[in-house]
Amino acid sequence: MTSSAKTVLITGASSGLGAEMARQLTARGYDVGLAARRTERLEELRDELLTAHPDRRVALRALDVTDHAAVFRVFGELREELGRLDRVVVNAGLGKGARLGTGRFDANLETAMTNFVGALAQTEAAMEVFRAQESGHLVMVSSMSALRGMPGSMTTYAATKAGVAHLAEGVRTDLHGTRLQGKIKVTVLYPGYIRSEMNDKVEQSTPLMASTEKGVRAMVAAIEKEVGDACVPPLPWAALAPVMKHAPLGVLKKLV
Repeated sequence: MTSSAKTVLITGASSGLGAEMARQLTARGYDVGLAARRTERLEELRDELLTAHPDRRVALRALDVTDHAAVFRVFGELREELGRLDRVVVNAGLGKGARLGTGRFDANLETAMTNFVGALAQTEAAMEVFRAQESGHLVMVSSMSALRGMPGSMTTYAATKAGVAHLAEGVRTDLHGTRLQGKIKVTVLYPGYIRSEMNDKVEQSTPLMASTEKGVRAMVAAIEKEVGDACVPPLPWAALAPVMKHAPLGVLKKLV
């Protein structure tokens, strides 16, 4: 079965931001490829999406992004099943971490391997597809924490998200001035506090916490506009970005 709909592959799609992106993009007419470790969650999401939008196609694959060979295999299979990949959203990630030097290298290593090395594998696999197609849109989910080095349990997480943003910028720079410039586009999203499983432990009463639906709506809007970079939701994060980048460390530490 062929379809004229745009296609999008979303990793980390079994919950949180990834699952909500699948809901909103399917509602906008996309066929979706969903990849995550928890296949039972993916199956539930597929049933939900097809009940709401029976004319759409939803393809599923189990994927642990730290299994690098599987990343390339799954991306290839989803491209084959959907016919092409117009967009790939590199979203899978972990929020684990501990203050450096406190004996939890295991947690920090797991976060680094998932969030950065896993993102590298996904970027490589996506770009292989896009180069073969001579078109595509790479979307990297970074974090507002990537704007500065973060203290405590956030240190490794923030560093991985800065790495993700730099991977995307490197791809954009590499394409500049080539025949693929404008044909392959790159977007980096910098989410602030958006309700998800990853930040369930963040203080519930913070006025900066957006609902999953509202936060992802801003992410999807930025994706569809194909902007280069976006702090999401724009308010308050676009205004806070220069403060976070340039504030003295004492002020930054109070902010975060």
